[in-house]
Amino acid sequence: MRKVGIGIVGCGNISTAYLKAAQRFPVLDIKAVADMRSDAAERRGAEFGLPAMRVDQLLKRDDVEIVINLTVPLAHTDVSLAVLNAGKHVHSEKPLGVNVTEARKVMELAAQKNLRVGCAPDTFLGGGHQTARKLIDDGAIGAPVGGSVFFGCPGHERWHPAPGFYYLRGGGPMLDMGPYYITDLVQLLGPVASVMGSTARPKAERLVTSQPMNGTLIPVEVATHVAGMLEFESGAVVSIAMSFDVPKHRHVPIEIYGDKGSLLVPDPNRFGGEVQVAKTGGEWEAMPLTHGHVEGEFRSIGVADMATALLTGRAHRASGALAFHVLEVMEAFQTSADEGRRVKIESSVDRPAMMPAGRDTGQID
Repeated sequence: MRKVGIGIVGCGNISTAYLKAAQRFPVLDIKAVADMRSDAAERRGAEFGLPAMRVDQLLKRDDVEIVINLTVPLAHTDVSLAVLNAGKHVHSEKPLGVNVTEARKVMELAAQKNLRVGCAPDTFLGGGHQTARKLIDDGAIGAPVGGSVFFGCPGHERWHPAPGFYYLRGGGPMLDMGPYYITDLVQLLGPVASVMGSTARPKAERLVTSQPMNGTLIPVEVATHVAGMLEFESGAVVSIAMSFDVPKHRHVPIEIYGDKGSLLVPDPNRFGGEVQVAKTGGEWEAMPLTHGHVEGEFRSIGVADMATALLTGRAHRASGALAFHVLEVMEAFQTSADEGRRVKIESSVDRPAMMPAGRDTGQID
């Protein structure tokens, strides 16, 4: 199988993880990196031995077939549209857009040009989450009835070198961390039918304690505590909370409850982790992992899957359609909170195909 040429736009914090992980997948051939800040592109290029260039230069390269869009959320739509207009497939960092209206522009343009859209997160392709998926599909907990999902921390201003964008439009805990959790729920349980939500913004400003911005106050434009309920097309009902206002907690990331047992799903921001099942009346038992990609960082597996799908003609798993559905679900929490009503989700999506079992070679089927 031939390699697929890849370009990266956006050389910030997350680009290092993508570039390191890409080396695990033989189908990916990273050609160049670009950033609106030439110094950022030059640093990242020098670090990985890659050409650094302007964004417009990268988009003109004939040897780049897929562009990975790693810009900040407010730039995701504009950059993805530019990539598509250049005749290239795009894989975006999450979210697909800061709102459904913006993301729809990307999906419509891709359809017009017969190009593919992929989007993070791709952590659900890791062995921990694929094992959980197989257990559900094999009936280990019976028919899924409900579940609970929780993410809470005191805020990213404790560690990120430039955390301001997390609190502007397109940020907040739901759009930042929600994609990991809701994408995993959709691949486990299927599409979401409706949402009910409540939100809070207890602080108008946040104090940065990380370097180099230690002591700086940053404005907060979005809700920083979001909670509510997800009703799935299958009938399962899952409670959810995403927060940047939690000093400490003891919740597990995801629990799924079936009519014959319960399932503990590992952290959806990671690829591996322990999967546990408790049958009705029984105790928790660790399940053997049936799928690979569990030890280490694989943030490029979605791009590798997309590249392989491009060569073989099949659908790719971390798709724009999946990301669009998840974005509509996330946006619905604020709509529900503002309008005091249940919000029906208009989009739907098929669950992505399960990954092949027992593989960790870098080859994607």
